[in-house]
Amino acid sequence: MLPQRRHDLILRTLRAEGPAPVGVLAERLGVSPATVRRDLGQLDREGRLTRVYGGAVACADDDEPFAQVAGEDAERADAKEAVARRASALVADGDTVLLDIGTTAHRLARQLRDRALTVITSSLAVYEELKDAEDVQLVLLGGVVRRSCHSMVGFLTEDALRQVRAGTVFLGASGVRCDGQVMDSTVVEVPVKRAMVAAADRVVLLADAGKFPGTGLAKVCGPDALDVVVTSAGADATTCAALGEAGVEVLR
Repeated sequence: MLPQRRHDLILRTLRAEGPAPVGVLAERLGVSPATVRRDLGQLDREGRLTRVYGGAVACADDDEPFAQVAGEDAERADAKEAVARRASALVADGDTVLLDIGTTAHRLARQLRDRALTVITSSLAVYEELKDAEDVQLVLLGGVVRRSCHSMVGFLTEDALRQVRAGTVFLGASGVRCDGQVMDSTVVEVPVKRAMVAAADRVVLLADAGKFPGTGLAKVCGPDALDVVVTSAGADATTCAALGEAGVEVLR
């Protein structure tokens, strides 16, 4: 295989699947680990990826950064705040909860500051919110830092999720399709979200009305994986009905 072809495949894999170790890339390309290391070194020097211990990660993408989303209009912010307040009522003292990334999960963390809980998260914004909360046992998952989204991603994050168990995961998403499919536009976050779903006994989706119905590049899960959806006033009636027919409790 020509070097240019290998380079294209490496970059495509990192963008689609997130950070990857040398061994996985070597197996995917059918070449030796030494060849992959040379390719990664060259691509790193060209600024097309970033080397990390044992592998590489795609360079920062054009995803909407956390700070930009956090500064959204007041009406949308109020809707997310309402979702966070409603979701906080689903948490009992002593629970172990898993919080996804995103501004709604961050708002939920703020609602939980004074509760005696265990919170597991891949969100650096949640970590910053709860790091001084004395009653919260805080577990920060490892991984590669995506600075623009204040999150941890990659195989290290996914491996860590396989070692924990939460009573409830509070999941975020880019949108919910009319048939109840949960979608996300940030491809490297999707494997982490799927691992979060697998690590919890109950799956609660946090999605304000602006995400109903919604779109996204990749499917996170179907409505069959959800137990509860917490949304806000004005959420699309057809989408809510489809969720209800699938056995999902919709709170708004």
